[in-house]
This record gives sequence, structure tokens and C-alpha cells, in this order.
Amino acid sequence: MGRTVTLHADIWSTLDGWRPERPEQESLRHAFLGFVAAREDSCARSCAAGHITASALVLDSTGSQALLTLHPRVGRWIQLGGHCEPEDMTLAGAALREAREESGMDDLTIDEKPLHLDVHPIICSLGVPTRHFDVRFLIRAPAGALPVRSDESTDLRWWPVDGLPSDVDTVARQVELALERVRSLATRG
Repeated sequence: MGRTVTLHADIWSTLDGWRPERPEQESLRHAFLGFVAAREDSCARSCAAGHITASALVLDSTGSQALLTLHPRVGRWIQLGGHCEPEDMTLAGAALREAREESGMDDLTIDEKPLHLDVHPIICSLGVPTRHFDVRFLIRAPAGALPVRSDESTDLRWWPVDGLPSDVDTVARQVELALERVRSLATRG
């Protein structure tokens, strides 16, 4: 129970402290906070009303390619990510763990400030319709990193950020936000 409470508190703190630049993301942030406040089990996949998930938009070291997975259940190219696990202490840690597991790459670095929020209906491991309240983070791969497809993916590959597949849902928006953040960080530091 202690780890779940810690993760729940971290989810609240992460979302409460983040101020997205886009109004639609601010509206979603408030909806996520309301869900987290109402449900102490909001980070558990057993929460049938929906649950918080952690995703990772992985960019290569140059920022010119995004690593996407062809998800077997969804049937489209999407960012890496998935359910929070009992051992996860932080939401960013869950996203980083998912990225490592699904890409087979070590030495990934995460920006612990959320990049994008999305809520979508899905039938996941519960086998019944539910919702994923997905918090997406920007992760950078080191130069020369070679991904290795896991059992959780039909395919895994680098895509040019200006040549993404056509059926990527919100990935193009995530890439746009990630590139803005990378440019902003470069000008500050």
C-alpha cells in the first residue's frame, strides 16, 4: 500500500506543479487532477473507471527521429508506455521504465515535466472497456542507440519527425511539443 500511496502522491504533485502552455492541455490537467483526487486507486490498472498510465515520446540524440511502436492491441504506431506498476515510485519513473522495457535501450534520459496529456477509451488487461488517463513525457536516447523490439510490440522503429506514419493519433502533436521544448531548453542553457 505504501508504494501506491507514494505513486498517487507523486502523480498529484507532478500534475499540480505542471503548467502546460496550451489551453486544451490545461483543461485536461484539471480533469486529471479531479480524477486523481477522487480515486486513491487511480494509478492501479484494477481501477475499472480508468487509470493513470505513463508514456514516453522517445527522440534520438539529434531530435530528428521519434521511436514508435506498432501496438498489437491498438493496431497503430504510438509512443512507448503503459500501466503503472506496484514498484513504480514516480510517474516519470514509470514512463522511463516502460521506455526501457519496450525499447531495450539503456541510458535514456527523461524530462520529468509532462509533455502531453490524453484520455482515451481502451480495452486493456482488464478485458473490459476502460479509459487511460495517459501522461506523456519526453525521453531522449543517447547517440547511436539501437532499439530492440519487445514482446509488447508488433514492430518498433525510428521515424523521421517530419515523416511520421499517417495513423499516429496524437504522436505528431507530441513531437511538435517535444521539439518546442528541446529548442526552448537549448536557448536557455
